[in-house]
Amino acid sequence: QVQLVESGGGTVQAGGSLRLSCAASGRTFSNYAMGWFSQAPGKEREFVAGINWSGGSTEHADSVKGRFTISRDNAENTVYLQMNKLKPEDTAVYYCAAFWGLGTLRIGIRRHDYDYWGQGTQVTVSS
Repeated sequence: QVQLVESGGGTVQAGGSLRLSCAASGRTFSNYAMGWFSQAPGKEREFVAGINWSGGSTEHADSVKGRFTISRDNAENTVYLQMNKLKPEDTAVYYCAAFWGLGTLRIGIRRHDYDYWGQGTQVTVSS
């Protein structure tokens, strides 16, 4: 089992920044590809960004390219989502997720790619 705990959410004005963190425990963190998803009220959970096991490959949704950046620190067992130039439409609960991906460049962009999920952290962007 992999346990994931998100932090760093909050309320920020449009144009501001937040950095989300997701701390992993329970298994060797560097064996897992990681991702961030968002879910706004009444909407489906959708892909935001993903990163492979080593951090050498990343993918970002078109809606966040140039504004959000995913990264990881395998020594700290943590994945990050740096969120800049935030917009009101970014308001959502943000979840981190993991699946086994050691030795591959594979990045999951679909919910069912992932086996483990955190509890989520709320991000609210006011206009």
